[in-house]
Amino acid sequence: MIPGEYLQTFVVECRELLEQMEEALLIVEQCAEDPEVINAIFRAAHTIKGSAGLFGITHIVVFTHAAESVLDRVRSGDIVMSSGLAALFIEVHDYLCELINLVAEDSQPISEIDSRGSKLIAQLEAYLSDAVVQQSGTTSEIPAVHQSKLEREESDVVGTDHWHISLRFGPEVFRNGMDPFSFLRYMSSLGTIVELVTIIDSIPASQDMDPESCYLGFEISFNTDADKLAIENIFDFVRSDCLIHILPPHSKVSEYQLFINELPEEEMRLGEILIKCGTLTPEELENILRVQAKQGEDTQRLIGEVLIEQQLVSPPVVEAALEKQKQVKENKKSEANLIRVDAVKLDELINLVGELIIAGAGTNLIARRAKMTDLIESTATLSRLVEEVRDSALALRMVQIGGTFNRFHRVVRDVSKELGKDIDLVITGAETELDKTVVEKIGDPLTHLVRNSMDHGIESAEQRIARGKPAKGTLQLNAYHDAGSIVIEVSDDGGGLNKEKILNKAIERGLIAEEANLTDKEIYNLIFEAGFTTADTVSNLSGRGVGMDVVRRNIQALRGSVDLDSAEGQGSTVRIRLPLTLAIINGFMVGVDNAAYIIPLDMVVECIELKAWASDEGDGQYLNLRGEVLPYRRLRDHFDVQGEGGQRENVVVVRYGEHKAGLVVDKLMGEFQTVIKPLGKLFKGENSIGGFTILGNGEVALIVDVPGLMGQIEHEKEIYFARPRLRIPSG
Repeated sequence: MIPGEYLQTFVVECRELLEQMEEALLIVEQCAEDPEVINAIFRAAHTIKGSAGLFGITHIVVFTHAAESVLDRVRSGDIVMSSGLAALFIEVHDYLCELINLVAEDSQPISEIDSRGSKLIAQLEAYLSDAVVQQSGTTSEIPAVHQSKLEREESDVVGTDHWHISLRFGPEVFRNGMDPFSFLRYMSSLGTIVELVTIIDSIPASQDMDPESCYLGFEISFNTDADKLAIENIFDFVRSDCLIHILPPHSKVSEYQLFINELPEEEMRLGEILIKCGTLTPEELENILRVQAKQGEDTQRLIGEVLIEQQLVSPPVVEAALEKQKQVKENKKSEANLIRVDAVKLDELINLVGELIIAGAGTNLIARRAKMTDLIESTATLSRLVEEVRDSALALRMVQIGGTFNRFHRVVRDVSKELGKDIDLVITGAETELDKTVVEKIGDPLTHLVRNSMDHGIESAEQRIARGKPAKGTLQLNAYHDAGSIVIEVSDDGGGLNKEKILNKAIERGLIAEEANLTDKEIYNLIFEAGFTTADTVSNLSGRGVGMDVVRRNIQALRGSVDLDSAEGQGSTVRIRLPLTLAIINGFMVGVDNAAYIIPLDMVVECIELKAWASDEGDGQYLNLRGEVLPYRRLRDHFDVQGEGGQRENVVVVRYGEHKAGLVVDKLMGEFQTVIKPLGKLFKGENSIGGFTILGNGEVALIVDVPGLMGQIEHEKEIYFARPRLRIPSG
């Protein structure tokens, strides 16, 4: 039985590694010459295999070992990372995700590979067989891609005639009935061990040692005529319990650099790193240290310079070792500043901060009623500190949206192949931060929009060329902050929306009347109605009229809004506007009669007095605000508050996106830290209320949903401008 806390850590780390693996796989075809991309895939597979081995999850070890073996041959240049192999590794990635999910669901997962896994292993081993044939010389020639690479790196080799083998035996080797020295004796039957260095770094203090655990490691210089496969076969029985690196004679400097990068994250001197990667022997290091010691303090040179001067180590290897030293120090420093926190604990912290804000508001109200100056000052200081705690707590939940965006590389790749279209995904604004809860809930709506853009928006290559466009379509995901909200845009350079077709479909389905006079934006937004579709045929991706209405409903559930802009023949942009956080906001409290309302402070532009010259004609209410037509709405009328209004009415000018409007209230009551609490099902259809909060005196204040209210006002504004003889008063 695997302990739950360790199992959870294993699952979380594996999922992070699989995300990194997928990102690298999606760009590997375009970056086949970049060794770091291949190394990223290899490291992910290697780390998952090692972690699974520690937990005894044998089936993951077996499967990942097959993938790791192929990736090792790709790194060494024996196998070309073709599009077919990249596609196979994406399947490998997906299968590993399934295996990790099984581990997450059950602490005692299956111990055998199923038919799908066996099939993938067979496909991977086929590549290994091809690589062995290439190495044995039975093929006529080396592939052209690697031939040019070999020519470029022919002179960039480490001058040694021996194989270098680095072994780190795992702690379970003895318990599994294996003797590390038996492998060394067997090596002697294939060649000569020229030099052997025993690595004892892992041996703990005597009181902590387990006599049944193995702590040994070896660095071996080996002279043999056997090939790499034969040397690897020596360690088949302990491969799942060991870390093994095998470098052939005259290996490329890049292979030693990679080996150095994969050394344990331990602080080591330069000489220790070079010994561990096999480019320097302990005797050579001692000789160099003696030479260095003979130099005076003023003339003493760095050991790396001496090694290069004596031609014992090539400069790139020394640079890689120095970079490893620097990297370890930086990682140690960053690790000391990082801690993994359960999201549930953060939610509890936010809730407690919210209750603290409510309690602080109550204390401040009591102090003001009692007119206790000292207590008022004290509560003001307390409010400031609580506000700082609130901001810090909310910052803990903020994550970059880039992680969500990057997942769509895979979606675009798979869907474009299914559709037979060539589509490029461009991501901007990936560093934009928003609340973790919002990020988690925006994934499904974005997936709908991305798939819809590829299916309906971007044309086939033939159509694009006929219209004078590049054959490859472009889909863009963009995010940015605007007026206290985050805006996410999904844009494509496709054919755009056909207004006439949308209008006819809407009339046909009875969504609007034939004589309806709609603006372009209102016509475009009809695609978000339930059951609406303009597709002539139903495909696996779309055409059933399900999806876009779900998108709008999910976004509105996050107190957000969605609208669409399109230019026929040029493309479309769906714009999602969301609050930065769902928990606590700065609000501006206003009063209407005896009721209090909260307006999100980020949306408040200014407050003005309602003048007598404001125009009240028909259903529309407007005033001239410094030459700008400003529609306004009385909250008293909107919420049907009974009684007479105050002698002086005030207008709170709010802005949401590109639109502005005024909200007429009786009283302006100032800023208020607002803990947002959700409304019950009774208010589900009310678009102008976004929640409620509890005031310091225990009363309830409704939070005005500015986007919902703005939508109603904007609709009335468009009708207002359609009137031919309406005149705006000048004041």
